[in-house]
Amino acid sequence: MAIQDYWILDKNSETNEKYGCRPNERSITELLDSGIILINKSSGPTSHQLTAWARNLLGLNRLGHGGTLDPFATGLLTLLCGKATKITNIVLNSNKSYVAVIRFDNPIAKNDLSELLNSLNGEIYNVPPKESAVKVQVRSRSIYSMNLLDLDDSGKVAIINLSCNAGTYVRTLTKDIGLLLGNNCDLIELHRDMTGNFDESMACTMHQLTDAVFLWQNQGDDRGLKRLLSPIEIILNKLPKIYVKDGAVSAVSHGAPLAKPGIVRVAKGIKKGDSVIILSLKEEAVAIATLNVNSEDLVDMPSGQVATAQSVLMVPGTYPQTWATK
Repeated sequence: MAIQDYWILDKNSETNEKYGCRPNERSITELLDSGIILINKSSGPTSHQLTAWARNLLGLNRLGHGGTLDPFATGLLTLLCGKATKITNIVLNSNKSYVAVIRFDNPIAKNDLSELLNSLNGEIYNVPPKESAVKVQVRSRSIYSMNLLDLDDSGKVAIINLSCNAGTYVRTLTKDIGLLLGNNCDLIELHRDMTGNFDESMACTMHQLTDAVFLWQNQGDDRGLKRLLSPIEIILNKLPKIYVKDGAVSAVSHGAPLAKPGIVRVAKGIKKGDSVIILSLKEEAVAIATLNVNSEDLVDMPSGQVATAQSVLMVPGTYPQTWATK
């Protein structure tokens, strides 16, 4: 999403520095309770095995992953710590980018392959192969771009770059390329180099994670682990934003709907029914919510409920209660 433009509803509101914490100032314990780790997966283990290793290494009860990679595949795997598992679907549904090495039985002309790859942009029907880690199910997927990066001298081995939406089966797509060219084609290497707004430059290996945890647990040095842990807000950055007062933070974190008086500013152009991220004035994620009115209409509302939480991300009690109770 482009830089968001906002309706300002309260330009004088301030936050109390005694409560909450800016995402980039969180401790290791807080990040492990609700944070993410980007792993550069090696070939061999399943995504579930790697997640289990990381869970045991970090001593966490809850740690999941977003976006399965088959055992032979390498590249970006997003690990979600603690409460971050609540946003697994957002990670799963984010767009992906891959570099694939494919091999034909017979030599192929570079121009023929390049033209075919470019022609496959758009919606396709995609079925998981027998080797896939997921259940067989026909579904449509979108290819945003597919380009030929290189073709070796034999004319049989090609490197391609693929940008697509979540759940695209690249092995099946490779077989389809072979069928369309009348030349059997197999996927021999697959590397995920981007997921959502993350690229592989932001990822660490399991060895690096292991070393960082050792330094933290045995020598009290948390600098390495802090560099590998990111706050949950980094994933939610593309959602339309609503910034709220401290009192509204407390109310929403306890499950209450967001009311108009609690809003400081809201992104323009949000429609009724859209998902939004409710943020504190310290940029903390409070909840993912559904907007009950268009953001333009919200501006002129005197009062009333404007958003309903789908998933509360902030621990209740982080901010003090300011509403009256009987």
